[in-house]
Amino acid sequence: MFVQSTLFEGKRSLIFNSYVFIFAFLPVVFAGCWLLGFGRRQGAVFIWLSLASLFFYGWWNPVYVILILLSLIFNYAWIRLLTVNRTMRWRRFLLVMGIGVNLFVLGYYKYANFFIDTANELTGANLYWEPVILPLGISFLIFLHIACLVDVYRGEVKDTDFIRYCLFVTFFPKLVMGPIVRHREMFPQLIRSEIIGIKAENVSVGLTVFLIGLFKKTVLADNMAVYATPVFGAAENAGMIHLVDAWTGALAYTFQLYFDFSGYTDMAIGVSRLFGIVLPPNFYSPYKSLNIMDFWRRWHMTLSRFLRDYLYIPLGGNRKGELRYCLNLLVTMSLCGLWHGAGWTFVLWGFCHGMIMTANHVWRKLSDHWGFNRDRRFYKGLAWFCTFIAVVCLWVVFRARTIDGALNLLRGMVGMNGLSFDYLGYHLVDSGSFYWILACFVIVLFMPNTHQLMHDHHAFPTGIKGEERSRWAWKPSWKWALIGAVMALCSFLSLSTVTEFLYFQF
Repeated sequence: MFVQSTLFEGKRSLIFNSYVFIFAFLPVVFAGCWLLGFGRRQGAVFIWLSLASLFFYGWWNPVYVILILLSLIFNYAWIRLLTVNRTMRWRRFLLVMGIGVNLFVLGYYKYANFFIDTANELTGANLYWEPVILPLGISFLIFLHIACLVDVYRGEVKDTDFIRYCLFVTFFPKLVMGPIVRHREMFPQLIRSEIIGIKAENVSVGLTVFLIGLFKKTVLADNMAVYATPVFGAAENAGMIHLVDAWTGALAYTFQLYFDFSGYTDMAIGVSRLFGIVLPPNFYSPYKSLNIMDFWRRWHMTLSRFLRDYLYIPLGGNRKGELRYCLNLLVTMSLCGLWHGAGWTFVLWGFCHGMIMTANHVWRKLSDHWGFNRDRRFYKGLAWFCTFIAVVCLWVVFRARTIDGALNLLRGMVGMNGLSFDYLGYHLVDSGSFYWILACFVIVLFMPNTHQLMHDHHAFPTGIKGEERSRWAWKPSWKWALIGAVMALCSFLSLSTVTEFLYFQF
């Protein structure tokens, strides 16, 4: 079994769903910005937020604050070199070197253990490497730096003020798990006056979005974990997982992962909005997708566009023929899987997504050639069903620690182990799991998402075709104040058992 880099045991980060963050850290940081804002000292506010962000990161392990600072200083220096150098050959050399250094750092911290284990497995050698600890958010940090270097090289970045760059890199709402923000999305906002002032709209919108995310994490995601974890644990231990149990575990994880990560993103967007900064959306009802391409336009949207703009298009995109297009999809999605984790299950998960994307592309070509009407209601229902089932099955591969564990659970999902309701003497499937899964289905398929609810108060469009403002859209009112109070109460009552976010390991 391949063991990826892990966190220090016993260390806990200053996570959004904790009393310390909600009732201590965030109020102190917010109050500091408010007080500094009286003097209209923009630079002081930026420094305060940058120091607070480093403290936020250092709460987990202060040693890795040094890594953040070294990475920041190196990349800023490299940006300056790219900015002042006008010779195209040297600019290209500097870009390749800058990207190479960033990828080396990512490779060392995230994949050193994986490469050593792989070499030992393939060659029978007994190589030993001191286990490397995976810093929180290293993947998101490196992608942010790479995107900024490429944008500077392309001439899309003009403002490279060091203080603003520090805040752009370290800003704590997005530091650990994104969204992956582009330079042009955040830098213009740092020039505006909202960052040094307190606006009632920003506070009300920010708190509402934060509470929605907190509710998703503490009430929905954590309760789904109760039904997912035992099933996947039994699969890894070669337990015989029966049909109903297998689908219960797979669906529970499908919703756990969505509400966990989208909940974090909502909280990040909400906290950022408190300070007058609008972050880009990251999720837009991905489980409503009618094909796998649409799924990736809606799931982890900032990662999808990064892979598109900085990997898929530079590889040639769809400009070099059908065969090259399909190959580019496979390479991009396989690397997407490897980015998520140092393990063969992640690579297999990404590769399978690439294969399904390729099949989807071929089908669209054939259906257009045959004059097939894809707008029929029956076809859309069937397309949604096939897409959702494919996503659920691939989440099994994503979640499993080993390929054998994934195959064991997938065998159960196709009924190869029978229909029994229990395994190992433990009754997993009960009315509780059924009602929780049904509730999640209703929420993801029929309820408006966060961006539809906050449609009138977000600056960045999602770019989703047919996006509509929900008739339940949020507005300052007693009704929404009551809804927010109920969500807050339910969430705070669940904080007694604080759980870390699933994407912390990535």
